[in-house]
Amino acid sequence: MMMIKIVVAGPRGNMGREAVKMVSAADNFELVAVVDIEHEGFKMKDISDMEPLDVPIYVNMDECFQQIECDILIDLTAPKAGKQHMLTAFDYGVRPVVGTTGFSEEDVKELSSIAEEKKVGAIIAPNFAIGAILMMKFSQMAARYMPHVEIIEQHHDRKLDAPSGTAVKTAQMISEVREKVQQGHPDEEETLEGAKGAEFDGLRIHSVRLPGLVAHQEVIFGGEGQTLKIRHDSINRTSFMPGIKLACETVMNLEGLIYGLEHIIE
Repeated sequence: MMMIKIVVAGPRGNMGREAVKMVSAADNFELVAVVDIEHEGFKMKDISDMEPLDVPIYVNMDECFQQIECDILIDLTAPKAGKQHMLTAFDYGVRPVVGTTGFSEEDVKELSSIAEEKKVGAIIAPNFAIGAILMMKFSQMAARYMPHVEIIEQHHDRKLDAPSGTAVKTAQMISEVREKVQQGHPDEEETLEGAKGAEFDGLRIHSVRLPGLVAHQEVIFGGEGQTLKIRHDSINRTSFMPGIKLACETVMNLEGLIYGLEHIIE
């Protein structure tokens, strides 16, 4: 069995911690380094809020890739850092698997072009939860027959972007098949700005940010005498790990960028 050598960026974040545990536990993965914003020169086992592993910590990603042989970078940081980390990974022939949301269409096009030019596999996923991907796929199926639809996404109050990348990706998938319709009353008026949520190609997206939430999304369809609700809830961040593991195994056989885990789930 070939061991896949992995570097994790953001090992002290909520998602990064779970990714470190997942990589360490997998039979076919080896955690060879982590990239953090501090603790240069230490091992993870030396830092109280990291896993007790004999794994080196780097602050500079270039230096990490120069000194450590690795196949994959798992990046679960922030959009600005995530893009720069991807560009650095491409320079060293390392395959990035990125769970950061907030990439613009221009960012994705730019990164796709570079990945294709360098023939390096890469995956960006707004959501790594398998159930969330199925929720998006089922919603796309339903939109063919029930074009009146709104999306309500709920996340913890530390999330920086709104709407979520999952909500935007769901709306994009729905728009690919959805009949264009006028939703609501043609003369309706918002007496409080924003009450109807954000408009995306004729449908509405609503964002909720509260402590106690993790990641939740409900897609509501309305039709003659009926409604349909498709909902997914991530109760904790371990829900994302099977998707990250699948992405790491898949990216080894790619020569370009895939945006969205739905493209590798049949």
